Amino acid sequence: MRFINILVIAVLILSASFVYKIKFDSTLQAEKIAKLGGELRRERDATARLRAEWARLDTPDRIQGLAERHLKLKAILPTQIDTFDALPERPVPLPAVADPIANIIAPDTTGSIAKPGQKPAPKTTPKKVP
Repeated sequence: MRFINILVIAVLILSASFVYKIKFDSTLQAEKIAKLGGELRRERDATARLRAEWARLDTPDRIQGLAERHLKLKAILPTQIDTFDALPERPVPLPAVADPIANIIAPDTTGSIAKPGQKPAPKTTPKKVP
């Protein structure tokens, strides 16, 4: 009887230590999750700040001011705009030249489709590599 009592006490001590280990591991995991949540929140805040800064830098008024300050652009004069009548005539198309590469890769040279009255290309079997 005494042996069973000692065995039960040993099992209880082992199970208590196992439960304590599980609790300690779960607490560690909860701390890691909280830390990752804080990092995620900081990253989202940084992303929001960068988006706000981009929106401020991308405003048309700011870009217009920078262009006026740093680029030596002149205003468009009305004399620079012309009518369609002043456009030159469309150039004459060049005659078609035979394309030697197109003749090489023409569909009738692949052997996949035989012309009427022509024998189909012989089938080849792939070689087996040892």
